[in-house]
Amino acid sequence: MIGSAVLLASAAGATAPASTSSEGAAMLQRAEAPVCAISLSAECVDLLHRLGQIADQLTPEQRQHLRYLQAWQAAFGGDYQKSNALIDGIIDESRDVNLRLKASIFRVDSLSEQSRFEEAFRQLSQLVVSLQHGAGISPRVREHGFVVASSLYAEAGQYELASYYAEQIFNQALASDGYTCVDDHARIAALYGSGQWQDIEPLIAQGIEVCIKERNSLYANGIRYFAAKLDVSRGYPERAIALLRKNYPAVERDGYAPQLAQFNALLATAYSETRQPQSARESALAAVTHGTHNHYAEAISTAYRILYLGAKQQGDIASALAYHEKYMVADKGYLDELSAKSLAFQTVQQQVMAKKLQIDTLNKQNKILQLQQSLDKSASETNRLYLVLLLMVLGFIAFWTYRIKRSQLRFMKLARRDGLTGIFNRQHFISVAEQRLQHCRKSTREACLVLIDLDHFKVVNDTHGHAMGDRVLKRAVETCQTHLRATDIFGRLGGEEFGIVLPECSLEQVLVRAHRIRLAIAAMTSGDDTPDMAVSASFGVTSTVRSGYELRQLLIHADDALYQAKRGGRNRVNVSDDRVKPRLKVDAEVTEKTDS
Repeated sequence: MIGSAVLLASAAGATAPASTSSEGAAMLQRAEAPVCAISLSAECVDLLHRLGQIADQLTPEQRQHLRYLQAWQAAFGGDYQKSNALIDGIIDESRDVNLRLKASIFRVDSLSEQSRFEEAFRQLSQLVVSLQHGAGISPRVREHGFVVASSLYAEAGQYELASYYAEQIFNQALASDGYTCVDDHARIAALYGSGQWQDIEPLIAQGIEVCIKERNSLYANGIRYFAAKLDVSRGYPERAIALLRKNYPAVERDGYAPQLAQFNALLATAYSETRQPQSARESALAAVTHGTHNHYAEAISTAYRILYLGAKQQGDIASALAYHEKYMVADKGYLDELSAKSLAFQTVQQQVMAKKLQIDTLNKQNKILQLQQSLDKSASETNRLYLVLLLMVLGFIAFWTYRIKRSQLRFMKLARRDGLTGIFNRQHFISVAEQRLQHCRKSTREACLVLIDLDHFKVVNDTHGHAMGDRVLKRAVETCQTHLRATDIFGRLGGEEFGIVLPECSLEQVLVRAHRIRLAIAAMTSGDDTPDMAVSASFGVTSTVRSGYELRQLLIHADDALYQAKRGGRNRVNVSDDRVKPRLKVDAEVTEKTDS
């Protein structure tokens, strides 16, 4: 995604005021030109400095527009304190409804950039009402507000809302002077996030063409990034590499660090899939270098994952451990930020519902008071009616309070569960597993970790489609759960990889159970929802006796054992501690019989 400072500057010149000062008007027009809207060149900085020197010669309207440009300059440079003060002044003092709305839009996106998500969503909920029902609003300003709304909802995972506002962008573009480069970028981002990939392809060519006409290389490359990401997702990494390398010099010229990090991280992924380890390593290191603006960005997590896998394949254990630790920190930070955005959205939604309920309750109480006044002359019957109505109101309040509380509990549960399989997601699995391992450490009891990876799962997706792949994942999870205890911790770590922590269980017991699960997965019967297909899984097992009680070390050893199981032919259980294998002759025989 393109950051707020760049995004909001792109509409800076939409409502420039007329001027009595020809010099000031000309300078403002130059400062609001597209070149200054997408980069903070020395010429643009000098122009804003000169405008500041003649600010007392500008009209009040022009001074407010100058403040807006100065706020953009401060936000672009990371000085959000100064930017916030300037924007608040415009909102409080400007008489121009369009400039006030632009400042409010800037404020919402700036709050998101500062990770103040709850405030951002609270102000966004008020802003969209003004944009939809306000009078005298420029179609271009309204369109720009919907771009910000679509982008912010997409970042919070609310793709249905993001798509709705992307459609509003389309409607507003028809009412103004046609699409802009930023409009197409927002629509493509919303459609990509919601999985509507078939609708993106016609927009990509259109969006790039519009960006080229506007000389907006930053957003043109933003759209190309989505095109390359789509190629990688569909299994065409070579096409993605060609597209990214062709346009990389333009990205370097723009010098926008988040976009450089995204391009390099995607290049690293594509190189890794085409088995070019040296190129993958160089691109991943470049992504880390350009990702210092946000250590928890998705690009940084991806880069460290590629570096970890590369070092591991080369046998550089020390580097692999170091990169794996950085990957886990970046990935956890990225997931935490996504959860924070989603939780902020849900919190604001609950607050809006609670406020609406409060208003409805007050209205009902006012009606009750009016009714009471009109029936003062009635005796006992009137009093009984009032009591009944009051009890109904109290019951109504109690009922909605219960519903809101239940909704909050449901949202908390959803934040901890994997949306497809219903088991723990990666973030919650790691949190619960670390707590349980510390309990086992204190009580000096053994615990084990099992990593499971479905074999050749990509073939299932490519042959039968992702919907069928999802059904296979669900069946595999259900099969695993039949062999687990209530105290075992079961989570989806990503894609087709799962993890199980078994506290107070010896390695011998865990290996027996792992073999049973492996056989159960291999014996899964096909039904109406899954056609005949061979499904198997590889297992990596380790214990606290071997790896200690730190989850990070357990994951590394179990992942190594899983890797060895894959190399050994798949559909097998491999343990990090070889000394235990001779004690499991029965399981070895079962494995040998099944593999044959």
